Amino acid sequence: MQTPMYTRYERARIIGARALQISMGAPLLIKTSKIDPLEIAIEEFTHNKIPITVKRK
Repeated sequence: MQTPMYTRYERARIIGARALQISMGAPLLIKTSKIDPLEIAIEEFTHNKIPITVKRK
């Protein structure tokens, strides 16, 4: 599966939204030893596990 190309703004928005979900108690999508929600969200993003899409016009 090919990774979609995101702008730096889209990437920041996706990771930020996922980090907020994790900090509010959402289940993790990968196994990790990290504790910080932002680090977990970045790791999920690099493994293409975040179920958030970007809709462009």
